[in-house]
Amino acid sequence: MRNLLRMIGWGVAAVLCGALGVSAMAQEKTTLQIEGSTTVGPIVDEFTEAFKKSPDFKDVTITVKKTGSGDGIAALIDGRCQIATSSRFMKIEEFEKAVKNGVMPVAHTVAMDGVCVVVHPSNPVKGLTVAQLKDIYTGKTTNWKDLGGADRAIVLISRDTSSGTYESFVAFVMGKDKMSDKAEYVNANPQAHSRVATTEGAIGYVGLGFLDKQVKALEIGGIMPSRRTIQSGKYPLSRPLFLFTNGYPDLGTPIHAFCTHYLSEKGERIIDAKGFIPVTNY
Repeated sequence: MRNLLRMIGWGVAAVLCGALGVSAMAQEKTTLQIEGSTTVGPIVDEFTEAFKKSPDFKDVTITVKKTGSGDGIAALIDGRCQIATSSRFMKIEEFEKAVKNGVMPVAHTVAMDGVCVVVHPSNPVKGLTVAQLKDIYTGKTTNWKDLGGADRAIVLISRDTSSGTYESFVAFVMGKDKMSDKAEYVNANPQAHSRVATTEGAIGYVGLGFLDKQVKALEIGGIMPSRRTIQSGKYPLSRPLFLFTNGYPDLGTPIHAFCTHYLSEKGERIIDAKGFIPVTNY
């Protein structure tokens, strides 16, 4: 009888330990917070949908915020997200702040993209040089007639300053020169696309995945943005897109699976379908 009770006790203990282990596993990383770039947003949204359909991650809740690359990087540094999406690389001061906070950023290059300069489809101008584009955004050139277009004022549309696309545009085009005070700032690619599509004199810039017949992409330096010219780096405003994590994710975790999904055939198809350029070639 005493042995039976002892065996029952061991059984109960084993069940309790097992339950606690399952509970601990259920609590570990069950919510994956992703924050950052609106450019990388369409890729992340589709990755999230793919993960929802996977039996391996049915217990993982993924939340996505798209408020800009700078916001995503700040959230990673502050420990408010596990993955930061960014259309630019981290700045030195961001790395320094991260290290001070005990965060070691690791970059995952998820796709290639281009900062595509767009105008209204009715605009006859086919292309600009980088110098001409700079003159437009500094306010030196204010009318399309000076560039071979109609006698119409140029309406400047820019991404907001927390955007990685804005940072890329500044690095590629503006350098140390200040953007015109007349520039209108919008907080996402869809808004930039919409303003240009509905304003005849407008010029703006968006990611490759946001090009369609509602806007007209311009050649820059004689090179049209396309999958081929961006992949080769010939298009002057080509750039990589990133996911950033705190250290390299532990193998087998949802974070690792999400951040390496772009390396799979399914991930490649998602990136391709969204109009971006995969880094793989299956």
